[in-house]
Amino acid sequence: MPQQQERVLSGWTAAQANTTGAQEPRVLLLNDSDAENAFQFSFETLRSNVFRTRFTSQSHPLPPHPSATPMKADLDGVKLSITSPSDTAREIEIGDVLVKLDWTESSPLLSVAYIESVDNPILQDLPFRGYAVDGPGVAHYTRYNRGTLHVGLGEKAAPMDLSGRKFEMSATDSFGYDVYRTDPLYKNIPLLINATPSGCVATFSTSHTRGLYSIGSEMDGMWGRYKVFRQDYGGLEEYTIVGRTLKDVVRTYAELVGFPLLVPRWAFGYLSGGMKYSMLDEPPASEALLELARKMKEYDIPCSAYQMSSGYTVAEQPPKTRNVFTWNRHRFADPEGWIEEYHKLGMRLIANVKPYVLGSHPEYEKLRAANAFFTDPNTKQPAIARLWSAGGGESGEGGHIDFTSEAGFKWWYDGVKKLREQGIDCIWNDNNEYVITDDNWECALNLASLEIPKELQDRPQIGIWGRSLHTELHGQASHDALVDTDLESRPFVLTRSATAGTLRYACSSWSGDNTTSWESMKGSTALALNAGVSLLHCYGHDIGGFEGPQPSPELLLRWVQLGVYSPRFAINCFKTFTENNVGDVIEPWMHPSVTHLVRRAIKRRYALIPYIYSSMIDSHREAVPPQRWTGWGYEGDAEVWKKPLTDGETQYWFGDCILVGGVFEPGATQVSIYLPKAGGDNSDEGFVNMNAPYQHLRAGQWATIDAEWHGAGIAVLARVGAAIPVGRDVQVLSPGEKTNVAGLPLDDFRAVEVFPPQRGSGSRWYETTWHEDDGVSPVAKNKISSFTISYSTTDEALAVKFTRDETSGFSAPWKKLVVVLPVGDVRIVQSSDGRAVSDLGRDEQGRRRFELS
Repeated sequence: MPQQQERVLSGWTAAQANTTGAQEPRVLLLNDSDAENAFQFSFETLRSNVFRTRFTSQSHPLPPHPSATPMKADLDGVKLSITSPSDTAREIEIGDVLVKLDWTESSPLLSVAYIESVDNPILQDLPFRGYAVDGPGVAHYTRYNRGTLHVGLGEKAAPMDLSGRKFEMSATDSFGYDVYRTDPLYKNIPLLINATPSGCVATFSTSHTRGLYSIGSEMDGMWGRYKVFRQDYGGLEEYTIVGRTLKDVVRTYAELVGFPLLVPRWAFGYLSGGMKYSMLDEPPASEALLELARKMKEYDIPCSAYQMSSGYTVAEQPPKTRNVFTWNRHRFADPEGWIEEYHKLGMRLIANVKPYVLGSHPEYEKLRAANAFFTDPNTKQPAIARLWSAGGGESGEGGHIDFTSEAGFKWWYDGVKKLREQGIDCIWNDNNEYVITDDNWECALNLASLEIPKELQDRPQIGIWGRSLHTELHGQASHDALVDTDLESRPFVLTRSATAGTLRYACSSWSGDNTTSWESMKGSTALALNAGVSLLHCYGHDIGGFEGPQPSPELLLRWVQLGVYSPRFAINCFKTFTENNVGDVIEPWMHPSVTHLVRRAIKRRYALIPYIYSSMIDSHREAVPPQRWTGWGYEGDAEVWKKPLTDGETQYWFGDCILVGGVFEPGATQVSIYLPKAGGDNSDEGFVNMNAPYQHLRAGQWATIDAEWHGAGIAVLARVGAAIPVGRDVQVLSPGEKTNVAGLPLDDFRAVEVFPPQRGSGSRWYETTWHEDDGVSPVAKNKISSFTISYSTTDEALAVKFTRDETSGFSAPWKKLVVVLPVGDVRIVQSSDGRAVSDLGRDEQGRRRFELS
């Protein structure tokens, strides 16, 4: 285990205490026991629910280039009271929160509680050990709230509840990982949220260095059970965020690190992939990929894009290594012409790029001379790493791009810019975990945008700056190149690894190289829910499994049925299970016995894009995850705080209206799903089964839902009173797209599927608002319009009102709205606002439809 050199400091004295009403009320403490290296501890109130703690010295400065821009205090209009119970204590009462800070004993002791429960703090430092110096790093100990829910940390092994476990805060290339046991995975986001029925508290470190989070997994007789965040290098900067609910905390966290980027609308369709196609020499990969696109049309399966694996960069002559930003001219004789043909078939291209260069790369020596790689202090030469080079398991020597190097950053920026100019639509930042084996490798640190603290000007070691810093700068270089090349389109950077800061540049991610198994599919849901509270919102999985055996017909179908109800829907794999370097692929028609069911599920995905996209607009503007824990918004229901719901494996909310329950074992014909109960007037509204037998179900119960794998599919329920906007079940042209080389149909149809209460339930109004825009414009130029459907019911009819708010300047291309009733609902639709209503009869499912003018 890593060397432990803990030192708990003492002798704290107050250096500064701002008075009540000051713009940045703080307590700044100095430790005078070490005259040469005095530590400072500071506590600042920044918002009514945000506090910042710093624990630093000259030898342990703040994390360089933090993953969040320091938040400025904003307390205008906030009622604030600061008192001093003693010379060594302060109490801050702000809103409904009471903060206590006491440095009477050896280590400062911070406590945060709600006023109504001051004897049960929601966060409390561990007495006598709260803040410790640990060699070149630091450690922060807090009490562990047993029996409560802990979530976040970006992407960690299932189950969702992180309680009682220990995690490495790092990232690695975890090819074929075990979803329940492997740690670390691909993300390094040190955000931990403790959620309870009475409130939530988040702790977030801005460091890019590696570390460890123990969440009640350690204990001893002296200290009891505790949580500890150990940071390998530098001083500590942590934000504490308090909120009544997860929604409050996640929203405030987004105000600190940045709200999720808005993804182009088309990207919520089916994204295809597979290493095999781009690795083919005969027929050339370009022909094989064109044939793939043609087969999509042949099988009537809509597909919006292809994820181009890195085989397109493999050199034609030995050594046949992957050379980023080059093209294999045998496989792709005319890249620009091939891209144009692919676009004509309705599929965009997402190009895989890896932030390293093999020694055989044609520009390796140029980059070496320009100091674009890390430096090995032992040899004073560019640091050499062993890197994946060609087929499965093949490797070669080379170097990672040092993105703190002006030359390295510029070379990458230029490479992405050229790909975009050739017609590539999006960039796929892959293998960007920066798996480097020596903390002492040195960074160039000459990138103009880097701010280098004085204390770190002579400390260029990558361990101090953090491997994950390069993941973030990698995202920035790709993002900036896309923006500068095409000012009229949203940049789309897909990233495998991520930090909190990476999300300012990369709009989408996924759970990496998973495996094919029922267990892997089940655990992936828990990963997605923790990703969601960590602001990884356009997030998904490689459906069917990236590595391992081919899925059975039943497993593939179940995974597709589940994946339809996730923010990102992609099938991509590199199956070396049969010992081949090319890898088998998963194709939606690979099992003819279920192809019609796979097609039906994918078409349902396309029909749901208006609903999904509106949820992503909410994500971008409000930081609400599209995919979220069953208890989100239902915190008053005691059942959501119990297992199995806290495991987050079997069910979740998808948007505001749809509750999803998956099937995770072969041969299952039913799903057990909990229907959460809200408080207030909506407590007994219940749910409607969107699949046969289409029954109404009361809230606050476990229900058994029919789920034949070759029939209705997994459990999908709508909240009573919901209205779900839907469109065509094929790929359409987003309103903002300037050209239509593929001849796609216009997005000129919109319907809402409504789920009123049963007849005899009385009458009340239900209202749903969704959002739309042109689907492609950059955020700075984007105009978002809102559409509201409201209805009330009698035993004979639904009275409907509909409003279009297009004052933003965006006018939707659809002009009429179709209202679709559930199967078996025989009521009619009437207008309450003077619109003409036409009865369109029943659709293929037997649902009544009415068109509003």
